[in-house]
Amino acid sequence: DIVRRYLRKREDTRVVILHAKVAQKSYGNEKRFFCPPPCVHLLGAGWKTKQRRKMTSSNASPIPSPSTSTSLASQLGSLASEVCLFMGVGGGENELQQVFLDPPSKVNHAIILPQSVDIHIKTYQTPQNYAAAKTLHTPDSDKRKHFEIHVKMFYGDGSEIGLFHSQRIKVISKPSKKKQTVKNTDLCIPSGSKVSLFNRLRSQTVSTRYLHVNKDGYRASASQWGAFAIHLIEENQPEADEFEVRDGYVHYGTSVKLVCSVTGYSLPRLLHGQYTAFTRENHQSIRETMNIFILVYLQIIRKVDRQMASLLSDEPVSQLHKCALYLKDTDRQYLCLSQEKIVVHKATQSTKNPSMDCLNDGACWTIISTEKAEYRWSDSSFNLVNNVPVTPVPVVKHLEINGGGEIAMAELTGENFAPDLTVWFSDIETETMFRCSESIMCFVPEISKIHKGWKYVKKTVKVPLLLVRNDGVIYPCGVNFYYTPEPGP
Repeated sequence: DIVRRYLRKREDTRVVILHAKVAQKSYGNEKRFFCPPPCVHLLGAGWKTKQRRKMTSSNASPIPSPSTSTSLASQLGSLASEVCLFMGVGGGENELQQVFLDPPSKVNHAIILPQSVDIHIKTYQTPQNYAAAKTLHTPDSDKRKHFEIHVKMFYGDGSEIGLFHSQRIKVISKPSKKKQTVKNTDLCIPSGSKVSLFNRLRSQTVSTRYLHVNKDGYRASASQWGAFAIHLIEENQPEADEFEVRDGYVHYGTSVKLVCSVTGYSLPRLLHGQYTAFTRENHQSIRETMNIFILVYLQIIRKVDRQMASLLSDEPVSQLHKCALYLKDTDRQYLCLSQEKIVVHKATQSTKNPSMDCLNDGACWTIISTEKAEYRWSDSSFNLVNNVPVTPVPVVKHLEINGGGEIAMAELTGENFAPDLTVWFSDIETETMFRCSESIMCFVPEISKIHKGWKYVKKTVKVPLLLVRNDGVIYPCGVNFYYTPEPGP
């Protein structure tokens, strides 16, 4: 019944952690805060449903929390439905810091944050909660070469949601000024990977602005940052909304295209220094199937040193390098910010070196690769009795089918699998064999169990796969199994 109810409503609960792929190490007493700051998005209808259930429950108790936040957390204890969130550098000496989600509850206005916690809260146009921690860093005493961001979450009634992990983050000392090669692939940027671009006027941290997309188009934001796919484009490819990409690492002097994966908005375009947003009503060439933003002009990415863009550099683009985005086939026009707006800046040729363009501060961007960790589950269709955390959340990365006919087996590979998980084909439970935390196998149900009365597959049938924990928590796999037609008897 729980699975059928879930399949009817699909009230997923999602946690998305966005962060940079590398982080600079701090030395001595300095604090090099992670840039862009790690942020958390709470998405899906499951959050509201679960919170409504908790609001009707009278079994509220004080929230368990990291020792450093006891007094802060006690003020939230009576709010059974509130989500309380803590972030920190997993395994290090840094303690978890409480961050506040937006929209904030009324009690948030009465809470005094510790001076060491600097959290920006921002409302999105879509119904979701968001928070970013701006003061996370790795101290000099932390000797790890890699680490993960840990996100611990509770409800205000004391029940633990779980402990979530980011992807692995590489620690670097500082951006290398030596000429880069593709031998150090950890620091290079592959075509198709996600990057963040930010600008720091006069190298001041407080003036940091991130390239971001909202409902009005591209903008420079002091708080929110976007993850953009950077694609290598063939040099002779004409400008078009649809384009072919090529593999390889991004080098200076190559043509690139930036695509923001934020969905459901209009298509912004930079044209002759004016900022114009085109919608489907006045720009019919937009593909209806692509819920993305495209910065329409092709850009040539150029290396920047002391506010000078090199027209000749062809080395690989590396993490935390300063770069500029020249708008191809224009007269020295570069992507630039002006306060909150994205505009076009016309550079001037250097009088000392004709292969260099002189830029203003707003046209100099720092580039860094980004990663995303996403977790999805559903426990909102029933009340858990034991309040067991939903973590570790299994993540399915690949589905492989072995055999066929009446004896076919499916192997799911990924991470965080456990013996208490069972594979379901839609609302049909199947015999499951746990192999290890990265592999789980099951028998494929006969089509007669999926479609009553069918003795053979009459037409292609798509069936969603689910993992269900023995206490009823549902984990959507994000993959489907297809029954394909076969000759009848």
